[in-house]
Amino acid sequence: QVQLVESGGALVQAGGSLRLSCAVSGHIFSMRAVGWFRQAPGKARNFVATINRSSASDYVAESVKGRFTISRDNAKNMVYLQMSDLTPEDTAVYYCAMTDYDGPSYYVRSDDYHYWGQGTQVTVSS
Repeated sequence: QVQLVESGGALVQAGGSLRLSCAVSGHIFSMRAVGWFRQAPGKARNFVATINRSSASDYVAESVKGRFTISRDNAKNMVYLQMSDLTPEDTAVYYCAMTDYDGPSYYVRSDDYHYWGQGTQVTVSS
């Protein structure tokens, strides 16, 4: 059974940094792309970053490019989102997700992800 559990969300001041972690159970982790999404109050869930199964390629949304970095550790079944230079606009619930598609690609659409965590709250104060 696949489970994803995010951690690391917190209240932080603008300009600060946070690292989100996602622990993924199950033996397929190393064969699947993973991603991070976020949802602000009253808004739709949006793509943040994704990384393919081997870490050979990744992609981040334009809104966070240069500030957020996604990484993974297949030996530990972990995914990370390093966030820096945070702004109040980054305030949201952040979700970790994993696709069930087998292959070397990464994915940016939420419809391409089949397993989701419960989310972790990130609040950035001005």
